[in-house]
Amino acid sequence: MVVKVYGPIKAACPQRVLACLFELGVDFELIYVNLEANEQKHPDFLQKQPFGQVPVVEDDDFRLFESRAIIRYYATKYGDKNKNLYGTTLEEKALVDQWLEVEAHHFNDMVYTIVLQKLVIPKMGGKTDFDLVHNCEQKLEQVFDIYEQRLSKNSYLAGDQFTLADLSHLPGIRYLINECELGHLVRDRKKVNLWWDDISNRPAWKKVMHLFNGQG
Repeated sequence: MVVKVYGPIKAACPQRVLACLFELGVDFELIYVNLEANEQKHPDFLQKQPFGQVPVVEDDDFRLFESRAIIRYYATKYGDKNKNLYGTTLEEKALVDQWLEVEAHHFNDMVYTIVLQKLVIPKMGGKTDFDLVHNCEQKLEQVFDIYEQRLSKNSYLAGDQFTLADLSHLPGIRYLINECELGHLVRDRKKVNLWWDDISNRPAWKKVMHLFNGQG
């Protein structure tokens, strides 16, 4: 059974899911959802995702939304294909969950606001709140300083193996470096920079970027 993934390749949350599926070697079909046309708010899509957001996955008769829940699900379901992604012990899983929570609440919230202010609002004819962008950038400086400390002791955020905690950062950091032109947040920190070079060169992420560039 091929997994159906609803969402555009250019959106960060679907990218997170696709990176996980590629890591695990799970076959999928990407079903385009036009966010600019608000297809995610259409009644038929709201039957799949009541909050009108992407991605949604359909795995036979099982449906799931929220990208971090999805990657946890698949890393557990196909744990035999890559035991490191979500760990094998209770403690390992707890550390992955801990850093996934950090990514969701301390990192991603800041990145989302910056992308919204610098990319989305101007495209809609609005004005960027540069004070808000600067505030988020300062908070990200603090987050990356903590990452630098953590990565000086471990190769990856949850330990010495690449896990979902690292994978979940890939879409957001790519946006920061490229579209948002804030690559110094990564490059100015030796350990964070090495970590980014490592995780962004994984074959699974390169496959996601191949799809991304193919629909550019």
